[in-house]
Amino acid sequence: MFTGIDEVDWASMQHAYGSAEDVPELLRGLASPCPQERETALDGMYGAVHHQGDVYDSTLASIPFLFALVAHTELSDRGGIVELLVSIGGGDAADGFPHAEDDVLVDADEGDGADDNYAMARAAIRAGATVFVELVADRDPVVRRAVPSALVRFLDEPARVLSLLRERLDAEQEGGVRLALAEGLGLFARLHTESAAAAVDCLVTLCAAPDDPALRLAALGQLAGCAPDRLPADLVPTVVALLRARSRRPRVPAEPERPDTDTLIGHLRRLRPADEEGSQLLRTLHSGLGGRTADRIALLKGQLTSADPADRCNAVWMSAGLFREWRADYAEPVALIGEQLTSDEERLRDAAVSVLESLFTLAAPAADRLAVLLEADPESWGRGTPTLGRPLKALARAGDPRAVPALAQVLAGPVVPNDVGYAIAYLGPAGQELAPLLRERLRDVPLDSPETYDRAAPLLVALGTLRYEAALPEVLRLLYGMPRELRRRDWLVQALARTLGAFGPGGREAVPALRELLDGACAVTAADALWSVAGDADAVLPVLLRELAAERAPAGHPRTAAETLGRLGPLAAPALPELHRLAASTEVWERTAAACALWDIARDPEPVLPALRSAWRQNAYTRGTVTGCLARMGSAAAPARDLVQAELTAPRRHRARSGGYGSHDILEDESLLRGCRTALDAMR
Repeated sequence: MFTGIDEVDWASMQHAYGSAEDVPELLRGLASPCPQERETALDGMYGAVHHQGDVYDSTLASIPFLFALVAHTELSDRGGIVELLVSIGGGDAADGFPHAEDDVLVDADEGDGADDNYAMARAAIRAGATVFVELVADRDPVVRRAVPSALVRFLDEPARVLSLLRERLDAEQEGGVRLALAEGLGLFARLHTESAAAAVDCLVTLCAAPDDPALRLAALGQLAGCAPDRLPADLVPTVVALLRARSRRPRVPAEPERPDTDTLIGHLRRLRPADEEGSQLLRTLHSGLGGRTADRIALLKGQLTSADPADRCNAVWMSAGLFREWRADYAEPVALIGEQLTSDEERLRDAAVSVLESLFTLAAPAADRLAVLLEADPESWGRGTPTLGRPLKALARAGDPRAVPALAQVLAGPVVPNDVGYAIAYLGPAGQELAPLLRERLRDVPLDSPETYDRAAPLLVALGTLRYEAALPEVLRLLYGMPRELRRRDWLVQALARTLGAFGPGGREAVPALRELLDGACAVTAADALWSVAGDADAVLPVLLRELAAERAPAGHPRTAAETLGRLGPLAAPALPELHRLAASTEVWERTAAACALWDIARDPEPVLPALRSAWRQNAYTRGTVTGCLARMGSAAAPARDLVQAELTAPRRHRARSGGYGSHDILEDESLLRGCRTALDAMR
């Protein structure tokens, strides 16, 4: 297995943590007779040699030894090595699954040279892919489950691959392997479109497989991704009936018992859903259905009313992806998710709370259940803990005033969760009665602790949102009293300045302090606050002009300066030449801020609309800012009506993208839709 391993100059190679001289030990660990050592070695390969999917020179050098390991049938846990080879070969990036087109969200650097390693890795896996043929009938079912995907992706003989999959389906008795073979057929149809018809026909046949609801579900999920026109007309009732038939059967573990190791692999295994097979089947089906939101909502409703808690738990997790990616009326499934809060199953309740927490105002149909849960379980509030209880956070984020009494008790406790202020900021006017308590807790923040910023920043956000100017003495205590060497001092100064700006004229006592900040690292934020508090253009304008024109301004300063100049309106006319220059910037946020400021100052749409249109198309995150400017422009923004109308009719959320998401994506998208409606009304 390891012939020649000591002749490789591993010390001259690299992995994620430096020298690759430890790679031979990891490779040998994969062949250890000890299960814990094998898992630790595999974790090390993923953690260093193939860190986050990266391919290093040491990754390439490992490939022949990994192939040698999977070919030794007497070794255990080779299925994980097959999966590692698939990942190194870029399997996930080349699965051919139909994702909706991603918007261009950020500027990306290209041409860093890393693509060469990925291409060489894929070529190396293809060159050794005949090994996978020998593993199709391996004695280990975990290996057999991993092989179909590897065959389809890397063996450049489509006819042979399809024949192997079909032959193995006829011979295979193990349920999990049969599901993997169905998945392989779907992947084959997506990657080999010229030969897809036979694979699709095979999947259609599997959809009627007698006495095997799991296999039928797998086939339906694959058809949704590769041949949606071949799905049955009664898809939703068929799937719900199959789910319920499957749930009535005894559950067989998908894998043999594994060692309990202190590794990332072990941690992820412990986080797996109770019914991982069912979760995967549903994930595949939901992914294949994509934007067919009516079908997906109907399917969720069927799942969420199942008698099986595992089916309902899977449905809750599936709903999260639907809500994040697609726009629709989700009142019914959200209400059903709220019903899960009454379950005796802790895993199901936790899943429901987790999803509701990400929905913000869309969680309103479940708010009654959240309120009942809070009343019945005060321990869930998060009193005396570092973070706020998730049910309470979900209710507060929904803007529900029933969260206020519990939040008041949390604020009165001996330890205040650091995130409580952020939650209160979503309550709107209902949070006003909490303002005196927030002020008291800000008074308790030490001036010179390593935790000063973490404790103060969320409280400042809430006090600023509530515009509670009575807290001005406490804000000034921090501003004047913190030592210069305080950890993250500049961050705290900016947070304090933003809060003072939110107080508006009620914060006039802070004017001297803000003036002192105009020459420091926080000059732009201080200038913005000073304008809000005192409206002193003579003091603010020179600072903003200086920051706007600086050749080496800190990141974000030109953008923030432009935004503040826009707030000055015509008084900022001296900044117009610099703003015109910035409106042609290659940095999309600078260009957006400058264009908005040009309108607010000069009211000339000619240089503004082209810049806003290009920003809208280049980076979807700018759309909220652009929409706000279009609303201020009113009828002058009419040439951009097409952008707003297209956004309002788009089924997909503007921040949706494959491969990642943000915790506030739904909130920002709902805000954008409201802004689009406002802008459209203003254009009339």
